[in-house]
This record gives sequence, C-alpha cells and structure tokens, in this order.
Amino acid sequence: MSMQPSRSQPARVLARSRVHAAFPRSRPTFAAVASIVTLAFGAALAGCTMPTHPDSAAPPTDPYNPAATQLLDDTQWQLIGWADADGKTRPVPSSPAGSSGNSAGSSAGGAPITLNFSTQGGQRKTNGFSGCNRFAGTYDLADGKLSFGPLASTRMACAPGPGSALEQPFLHGLTNIEKTGVQMQPPQQLQITLKNGDVMTFTQGAQP
Repeated sequence: MSMQPSRSQPARVLARSRVHAAFPRSRPTFAAVASIVTLAFGAALAGCTMPTHPDSAAPPTDPYNPAATQLLDDTQWQLIGWADADGKTRPVPSSPAGSSGNSAGSSAGGAPITLNFSTQGGQRKTNGFSGCNRFAGTYDLADGKLSFGPLASTRMACAPGPGSALEQPFLHGLTNIEKTGVQMQPPQQLQITLKNGDVMTFTQGAQP
C-alpha cells in the first residue's frame, strides 16, 4: 500500500504564513530605547538634584591677593586709610594736592605717611615718612606676608596733628603684621592687617 501526502499540510503552512503576516514581530527602534533611557536617567537625577545658590548669596571676592605681596620689591606707597578693628576710621594726613581722596579713611592736613621698598645693593631695605620723622630698616617677603626688621627713626619734635598722632601706632604696626595683600587692578593698593585687627590701606605712588 503506498502512502499519499496529506492535502491538509499545505493548508496549515499557508495558515501560519497568514498569521505571521497579520502579526509581524516588532522590534523597538533606537529612538524608542533612547527615550526610555532618557526618562529613567532624568527620574534618577530628580531625586538628587544639587542645591543652587544665587550669585547674590556668594561672598564678595577679596581683591587683595596675598600672593601678590611678592611684587612689592622696588615700589613706593602712601597711606590713604586706617580702620580700627571695630571699623572706626582714623584721620590720615594727605599731601596738599589731596592725592588720598579715598573712602578708606578720613584725610587731614600734613605730609602723607609713606612706605618705600628697595632692593638696591642686593638687600631689601625700607624707608619712609611716619608722620613726623623719617624711618629706615629692612623688610622681607615670605609666604605672601610682609615683615620688617628693626626700624630706626629720627627724633624730631612733632607738632600736634594727625601725622604725629599716627606715627607711633604706624611704626609699632609695621612690626606686628598679621597679613598683607596687594590689589593689582587699578588703582593698585596695598593692605596691611595688624595683629590687633587694624587695617592700613596704601595707594601706590612715587617716592618723595
């Protein structure tokens, strides 16, 4: 007896083909996958967002750079302001031309107090006018800080005034410096903070 192929087999194959045609296999596109990943990443970030601070809440930048103290060699300065630790300003003598015109302190009559630095001869030497007498000595620049060696001064009699009133505090302050900084942007200024909290502010000028 010979076996005859069933006529129903081609019909089944045809039915399967029609089913696959009606329900094709769908694969997610790259755009769909990227959208899903983006949504998941965004949800994760939403739970750990870093707090933001407005610029107005940030502390102001200090213009007086301690590192710039190394640039004081061969420069000349004039005292334009003196503020006590409690913020009260002292009268500061200024030249007749009124070159101090700065809000750092009150200006008054009399020759300005000056501070000069020189490396002539290969040594760091300082001199200047302290309000009544002239002084001289040595200075050093190390680790962004200005310091002075022993200072010698003339011994002229001083007439009453802002210059004579500041002379001894000024000379004493130069040997008790807490920190120093230089503002390089015009107008160039030097700021010396003393150990008692007083702040002396100088503007750069020509040596008298």
